Amino acid sequence: MKMRSLTVLGSTGSIGRQTLEVAAQGGFEIVALAAGNNVDALIEQAKTFKPKYVAIADESKHAVLKDALPGIKICTVLEAGQTDADMTMAAIVGTAGLAPTMEAVKRGKTVAFASKECLVAAGPLMMDAVKKYGTTFLPVDSEHNAIFQVLNDGQGVSRIVLTASGGPFREWDAAMIASASVEQALAHPTWKMGPKISVDSASLMNKALEVIEAHHLFALPSEKIDVVFHPQSIVHGMVEYDDGSFLAQLGPADMRTPISVCMAWPRRMTSPGQRLDLSTLSRLDFAPPDIHKFPALRLVRDVLAGVAADSIIFNAANEVAVAAFLAKNISFGGIVDTVGRMLDTCHKPAINSLDDVYACDDNVRRTTQDSLKKVA
Repeated sequence: MKMRSLTVLGSTGSIGRQTLEVAAQGGFEIVALAAGNNVDALIEQAKTFKPKYVAIADESKHAVLKDALPGIKICTVLEAGQTDADMTMAAIVGTAGLAPTMEAVKRGKTVAFASKECLVAAGPLMMDAVKKYGTTFLPVDSEHNAIFQVLNDGQGVSRIVLTASGGPFREWDAAMIASASVEQALAHPTWKMGPKISVDSASLMNKALEVIEAHHLFALPSEKIDVVFHPQSIVHGMVEYDDGSFLAQLGPADMRTPISVCMAWPRRMTSPGQRLDLSTLSRLDFAPPDIHKFPALRLVRDVLAGVAADSIIFNAANEVAVAAFLAKNISFGGIVDTVGRMLDTCHKPAINSLDDVYACDDNVRRTTQDSLKKVA
């Protein structure tokens, strides 16, 4: 097989580092690496993989890159998304990744995306561009990657099912959850993650955001997207077909597996990820979540029934509220309460461009912060 060329946007983050680990198995030429501000890690990566281009969002560090990497062109992150690579891994966190990801999509090749904002904040815009330019758009997130693997041609689908570990509060009652401490919310029983994603996992906001992503990615209505608790985290996603058949993707909790699926698509490659030992599985449990205990899963259905700005409000208000909770300025239950209040009160402009997305996102963050100051 011909060596494939690869650009990695967000190369120093978790997904970016694991992408380069997979690429090091062979068969990939690195065209460009782009990072946010971790210049030391970027320089080390560039010396190892010898790309044609490197980019860093913190432009004050361009001189450092030039001195450390003679012979490699220093470009902007947006330009890194425009490089002529066969595949782009889009793993820049937050709205900062939208513009370079869109540039990569416009090239009409293959884009693997690991940033939820691509579809939560800009789903209609991104998917319209994917169709317009004939881009192969591949999900890296383990749940969506699982659905992608077993969806076949998308015909005869009764529903898709996203699995959730349930976080630390799966068996708590609603009152206990609402008053949970920061320390309790961060104590995930399965995963060791950063504070923001740990809190989102505890509230099931992460799963609500994944419902929005699935709606756009697979062009399915809300009623065909379900969520179930699966504490073993072995089954990452399932598709039920009209004939009653269920197809599921199973695997260890290792992001190198879905990364490898995307990087080799439509073929398969040997992955450095863990292997699943079926002999160690004694049971696989599934249960429906209680939307009264986890109201984010109720709110997201209203978001999907609303306008494009609702998704931006849902995501941005949550980020501000989670930061307030981590600072111990609001209760755990106050996170989703804040999101609901912003959905009711924030201005909802038409979203026709990425500039509209950025403007709406900025307004929601300011409005949410002002609202929380008044509550405090």
